[in-house]
Amino acid sequence: MGIQKRDIVKCIIFTIITCGIYGIYWFVKITDDTNTLAGEQGTNGVTALIFTIVTCGIYGIYWAYKQGVKIESIRAAKGLPSGSLPILYLVLELVGVGIVAYALMQNELNTLSE
Repeated sequence: MGIQKRDIVKCIIFTIITCGIYGIYWFVKITDDTNTLAGEQGTNGVTALIFTIVTCGIYGIYWAYKQGVKIESIRAAKGLPSGSLPILYLVLELVGVGIVAYALMQNELNTLSE
């Protein structure tokens, strides 16, 4: 049940340098890694990306909320306290700083994969 830990700073820098192209890859990997840790066969990363593109970003807002729900369920399964990650990720997406939400999600995934 292992996932690859990613250096958040490098992910952000690569996203900026590639004008967002690496961010697309990161989005897919975050989705797949969350599904792996949650033990779910939910929407895979490529499908989530296609839904986000087709809906002009609306699915991406829903995706951010659902990622928070999944991460909270992983935390609960490990006996860790829950917070308000779904709302935090949702708000970050709504105000247009999705890269911050990605960084926070990756931080949680890195921590939970240990």
